[in-house]
Amino acid sequence: MTRSQPAHEVYAIKFGEHPGGTRGEYFHGCAADPRDQQMPLDYYVWLVRTPDADIVVDAGFTAAMAERRHRTHFRAPSAALALLGVDCATVPTVVLSHFHYDHVGDLDAFPNARFVVQSREMAFWTGRFASRKEFHRLIETEDITRLVEFGLAGRLDYVDGDRELVPGVRVHLVGGHTAGMQIVSIATAAGTVVLAADSSHFYGNVCGDAPFAVHTDLPGMYHAFDLMHELATSEDLIIPGHDPEVLHRFPPVEGTAGTAVRIA
Repeated sequence: MTRSQPAHEVYAIKFGEHPGGTRGEYFHGCAADPRDQQMPLDYYVWLVRTPDADIVVDAGFTAAMAERRHRTHFRAPSAALALLGVDCATVPTVVLSHFHYDHVGDLDAFPNARFVVQSREMAFWTGRFASRKEFHRLIETEDITRLVEFGLAGRLDYVDGDRELVPGVRVHLVGGHTAGMQIVSIATAAGTVVLAADSSHFYGNVCGDAPFAVHTDLPGMYHAFDLMHELATSEDLIIPGHDPEVLHRFPPVEGTAGTAVRIA
């Protein structure tokens, strides 16, 4: 963090979970052994609190989607953010790490936001391979349609690579998990935090150099690991997108035990 960059705050807020997954579902190749090891998975939204405005990273999914996909849903992502005093109607910026169903489902809760997306992500999900089973199972048609509508309404901020959103908050194109996967680095009082989203579902991915099982580009996932280590002040400040351990490594926000933690 330089003198010109304010120290932002970063929070993780849990809104749902999937208790029934296994290591074989979540880790690629030999890293999946033992394949039948049970691995619960948490669903989060992320809050970056800057001196001027709140920035939200990802938008989770709705209760209806949770029922359709047999996931546990405790609250709407927007309701989870409200626990930290966020008025989603006034949030100006939402970063969408990628377009899988569990990251873009509660968009209508942000009527005045602009959504930061990578051009490659939109191009892929409106392109020739998105309909193939292995890809299509990870998205919902209505989510992609909604994003196209937002684009036509001028509400998408397209990024081609890296961009600083405000001093000390940057998005970085990494690919790997999806064609336009992006991560977020944030200057905080504790150092530079990296929100990995699905570039690393679990600590065991990025810290163990063990890619997640779902990807469009395996070398891209390794590139993402390298970049996250380069950007973060320490490995402890690389925050995976779905690991239940996140809620145990950082202090809880008062009154939200088991739901929200302050990362920095």
